[in-house]
Amino acid sequence: MKKIIVSVFLATALISCKKENEKLQEPDTTEDSAAISTTPETENPKEPIKAFSIQEMNEFLQKKNDTLYVTNFFATWCGPCVREIPYFKNKIQELNGKPVKITFVSLDNKSDWTTKVPQFTDELGIRNNTVLMDGQLLDQNFFASNFKQWTGSAIPFTYMRKGDKTDETLGMISEQQLTDKINSFLK
Repeated sequence: MKKIIVSVFLATALISCKKENEKLQEPDTTEDSAAISTTPETENPKEPIKAFSIQEMNEFLQKKNDTLYVTNFFATWCGPCVREIPYFKNKIQELNGKPVKITFVSLDNKSDWTTKVPQFTDELGIRNNTVLMDGQLLDQNFFASNFKQWTGSAIPFTYMRKGDKTDETLGMISEQQLTDKINSFLK
C-alpha cells in the first residue's frame, strides 16, 4: 500500500513539474509589446565593419580634393599599432567638423574580421573609422601604385593625402609627429 501511495505521489509531482516547466517555456502572448524593454543593441544593432576590395582601397587612397585623408594601416596584434591609435582617436575628436578624415585600415586575418577586430575597435571607440582589408591580396603592384616608400613589409603605416600633397610614415608615429604632420597639411 505504501508503495502505491509513494508511486502516485511521485507521479503527481513529476506531472506537476512538467506542466510548470511547460508554462515557463510558453511565451506570454498577453504582455503588451510596449511594455517589453529593449536594450540599446536591439534598438541600434552595430553595422558590420566594411571590407574594402583592392580597387576600393586604390580609389580611396587616390582621392584628391580639399579634404585631408589620414589613413593608418594596423593590426590588432601589432603592439606599436595599438599604442599609437589613441593619438589618432584624439585627433578625430579634436578635428571634428574640419575637412579631415581619419581612417584605420585593419590588415588582420579574415578569420578575425567578425570577432577580434569588431571587439577591438569597439573597445577603442574607432569602429566607425575602421575598414577591413585582406592583406593576403596585397601585392607589389598595390604598394607601387599608391606609395613612395611603403612596400608592405611592416606596420603601422600612416599615409596622408590632401590634393597632390602626400606624406608617409613607416613605423609608430608619436602624438607630436602626428600633430605636426596634420598641421602642415591644414596651413
